Order: sequence, then structure tokens, then C-alpha cells
Amino acid sequence: MKFRYFALAAAVLAAACGKTPETTPQEVTLTTPPDPSAKTVCVDAPLTLELSSTPVLGTSGYIRVFRKDGTKVDEINLSDISKTVTLEDGTMIPAGADADAGKIAIGDDYVFHTFMDALHSGQYRVVHYTPLRIKGKTLEIKLHNEALSFGESYYVTVDESVVGKAVAAEDMPFTVKARPSGTTLSVKADGTGDFCTVQGALSYASTLSKDADVVIEIGEGRFEELLFLRNKNNVTLRGASRSGTVIAYPNNDSYETGSGSSVSSKPSVGHSIGKSGGRSVFLVENCDNLVLENLTLENTYSIPSHKGQAEAIYFNDGSNSRKLTIESCNLLSWQDTFLTKGKVWVHGSLIAGHVDYIWGYPDVCLFEDCEIRSRAGGYIVQARVPSGCKGFVFLNCKLTAESGVKDGAMELARSGGSTDYYDNVVFVNCTMSPVIASAGWHTNPAPNPSAPTATSGWREYGSKTPAGTAVTGHNSYGKVLTAAEAEPYLTRQSILGW
Repeated sequence: MKFRYFALAAAVLAAACGKTPETTPQEVTLTTPPDPSAKTVCVDAPLTLELSSTPVLGTSGYIRVFRKDGTKVDEINLSDISKTVTLEDGTMIPAGADADAGKIAIGDDYVFHTFMDALHSGQYRVVHYTPLRIKGKTLEIKLHNEALSFGESYYVTVDESVVGKAVAAEDMPFTVKARPSGTTLSVKADGTGDFCTVQGALSYASTLSKDADVVIEIGEGRFEELLFLRNKNNVTLRGASRSGTVIAYPNNDSYETGSGSSVSSKPSVGHSIGKSGGRSVFLVENCDNLVLENLTLENTYSIPSHKGQAEAIYFNDGSNSRKLTIESCNLLSWQDTFLTKGKVWVHGSLIAGHVDYIWGYPDVCLFEDCEIRSRAGGYIVQARVPSGCKGFVFLNCKLTAESGVKDGAMELARSGGSTDYYDNVVFVNCTMSPVIASAGWHTNPAPNPSAPTATSGWREYGSKTPAGTAVTGHNSYGKVLTAAEAEPYLTRQSILGW
């Protein structure tokens, strides 16, 4: 057996163990890394236990992490595995979660356990997560958010019942890298950056001055995690490449009910959870000037019928005045992909889904030069816009469909059916593929207002087919604007004011 501490595929520390016949107990030793700087690890790097054959997880026993002085800092209790179901890709989801049956696993339980995490960013977002993942002959162990501290030394113990091999206190010492010195932070899956996870960088950014500019540069790789950021302004998440930097995880209303919110204190194991951390991959609360660049954010929840609310991101802004910019990104899910409030500019990006996959309560949300891709039949937008707000604006966008989606299967918008908010949506100079139904707008329930004006309700201007011919014939729940009426929607400056 070997026991190593490393980030995803690249070993930061190498260890080998051997046992002489009948006399020497199980030992784990560290070899000197080729690079002396590799003697320390990221504060959020996963542990990896290497075995001679494919590991089989037990149902009892503990994985524990201690500071060098013997203080326990983290624990995973294998008996909590009974509260989860492992998917084919190794991801662990709450047991009993079933979208079709309407069961809410975390909502029914309300008890915090070690196969859950509390993501820290001022407050705590309670989520399900995958602490243990089998990869070939290795067991990857992901510790809880902020379990470790910068510059500290630790050791690990593993009970034999976990995977059939015990790890003693002296077998695996390691030291965590020092605190980053600047406000440009690197996230690299191979352990060569400041952090190994995106959430590790977000949690650290939250400890800095609220208005300090922070750039988080995320390397190539697939980061399988849920994210949380609260009350931190001027953060930029910048991927190495749009398709090569992927943040993805399966989450859904069946796993964590509701759009989500945080709690003020970290729950203790065995105690009530309180509010759900919500069904999005990335929950953002009250953050101004957040920028996402050059990356993919995907909620990978999927069942054959594609049912269930499962946002990629929820930008929750209590004042409806904070800014979000999304540049050259992919936002992917099936239902409710993008939920937002505030003042938002999405540019040169792909948003994909099939039911209400762009929705929310924004003051204004502009999609400019974007691809809006339907993955099955359904509805693109559901607007719940406060009175006097512009709502959702699509400027120079392409409305497309995945292969196999039938012509006419998608409608531009459907209403939530309430007079408490307005169905303010406007498409300007957009190219609409044959996937858009000839009627254009969904008729039941009727939008508010049911008779659109130049400034409210469902509207369009300059809609055309991919061949360049004008789109006509959409129903009267939508209004075709005149050139003068469309003028306020022709530039980012006129729409957003910035």
C-alpha cells in the first residue's frame, strides 16, 4: 500500500510502504520529491490512499486528520456513507433523492453529517459533497472546506475498516503551504498553484478586504465541486480556456431544496442543518462586480426526462443593484440554468438548457452576442422582474438547438403567472433557428402585462432566420417594436448604463 498527499492527478508527495515477513508492522514512508518546493501541499489538496487493488469502501470506521500537536481538525465517518448513493462516475449524492417522487433528501433529514460540507464565505452554505472517490487503485479523500490552516503541519489516521488497511499517526505527516502573499490567486489541479480547488480560493478571498480586487486564475482541468461566495466585491474568476477549465457538479432540487441561502454559523455533526444551501452549482450572495471569464460552469444533474430545477449559478443580490459580468463562458444545465438578480452583462457566451433556463428577478440582464441553445423542447425565459425594471434583454444573439431537437419545440418565454412581477423580455436583432415555435410566446398563463407596450412585457425587434429573412407571425402576447421603440435596446451603454 502507498499513501500520498496530492492534488488530483499529480503527486505532490510520494510515499511507499513495505512490510518484512512476520516482524515489521505496516509502514508508510515519504520519499524526497524531485522539487524541494513540493514538500508542502495546498491548503485544500485531497489526500490519496494508494492500494495494491481497487479499493472497496467499508461502512464503518474513521478517517481523521490531526495537527502536529494532536488536535483533531477533520473527520470522515464511514457510517455516514449510508446516507448517500454513489453514481457511476463516483459522485456521492444524498440517499433518497428522487426528483420524480419529490423527495428532498437533505430537507427531510435536517441533520448535518460528515458526507456533507459547509462552504465558508462570511457565512456557510450547507451542501452535499463527495468526500471519498475511487480512482483506479487509489482512494481520493477530500477534506472539508477550511479543515486545514496555512503553514501548519498535520498527520492522518485511517481505520482498517475503511478500506481494509490501517494508516497510523506516524505514517503520513505533511505540511500546508504558506498563506498567499498577493491578491492574484492561482488554482491548479496538480497542486502547483496557491489552491487546488476553486472554493479554497473563494473562501480565502472572503478573508481579504471586502472591496479589494482579487483575481482567481483557474488552470486547465475539471473541478468537481460546489461553490459559494458572499459579501465579497471585485472578484474575477478567470479560466485558462473556455472549454478546458470546467467547474461541474450534479445538484438539484431533489438533493437540496430551493434556490438556496446561507446560514450564519457552521452546523455541528448531528445537529439541525437549518436552511438548504440550494440546488445551484455556484451560489453568490450580495457580491458586487463579480466577473466570470473563459470557463465552463455546468450543473451535471441529468435524468432521462431532464426534470428538476438545477441551476449552474444563482446570483442573489438583495439590493438588485450589484453587477455581474460573464465573458466568454459556457453555462450548462437542463432546467433553470441561469438564475439572477442585479445588473448583469453576459457577453460572447453559451447558455444551454430546456425549461426556463434563463430566469429571475433582475433590474436588467443583457445577453449580448451570445448563443442561447435549447437542449430539448420547452421555454427559454421566465422573467419575474420588479416594476420599472428592464428585465431580460437579448441583443444580437443566436437562438439555436442541439441535434435532435424538433423544429417548433421551443417558445421564447413563459410567464410565472403572477401580477407581483413583470414579464419584461426583449429580443433585439436576434437570429432564431427553426426550433422556435411559430407562435413565439407561450400563452398559458398570460404574461403581465398581457398587452405589451414599448417598455414592458414580451417584445422583439429585427428577429430573423439563419438565412437572414424576417421572422413574422408570433402571437399578440408579444409586441414587435418600431425602430424608434427599439432604440434604447441597441447598445450595452443604453441598456446597462456601463
